[in-house]
Amino acid sequence: MVLGCLALNASFEPLTMVPMRRALRLVIDGKAEIVEAEQDRVVRSERLVMPRPAVIRLTKFIHVPRRFRRQVTNTFLFARDQYRCQYCGRGTAELKPRESLTRDHVIPLSRGGTNVWTNVVAACSPCNTRKGNRLPHEIGMMPLTHPAEPHFVHLSWAVRRLTQTQARYIRTFYGETMLAQLEALEHRASPHAHGHPPAHALHADDSATAAD
Repeated sequence: MVLGCLALNASFEPLTMVPMRRALRLVIDGKAEIVEAEQDRVVRSERLVMPRPAVIRLTKFIHVPRRFRRQVTNTFLFARDQYRCQYCGRGTAELKPRESLTRDHVIPLSRGGTNVWTNVVAACSPCNTRKGNRLPHEIGMMPLTHPAEPHFVHLSWAVRRLTQTQARYIRTFYGETMLAQLEALEHRASPHAHGHPPAHALHADDSATAAD
């Protein structure tokens, strides 16, 4: 059974995964149309019966501001860094109950650093606390990987699972290579990753906490 619905822009560009209830509301309100539906599955209410959507397309084109495409969110940051602390290398499954992944600014904000992709890494809370507001070379804590800004498509889909029907639209719009890269991200991601609600183009609302 499809748990989420793939939402396409009016241009057929894949935008995001939306909860089924949200997808149904968009269709009922005339803001979207069903492109693909689950076979032999329908949604019933007192007043209507309609196919259970797997892919919907917005009836009006929405512009996604570049600032949202480049915005640093913890959900995507942790996915980019494969849910591992970039200082000690531990993954989420290895962290103790009271430990968690946090956002660390390689060059601390208090020392002129900025909140951009090239200056942030995932760090477990003990490593983040230990580093404090010092520079990596001052404490001998160099990130395991060089922080870089990922491709927007990687950001948007790093924390999602797609059905074969939904994946077809990623392949059509972005190509087979991009789909293969996204599938590789899914295989590398921790099981914990898929429990987080996705941040997406329709509602860009992720927290931006930092411990330094």
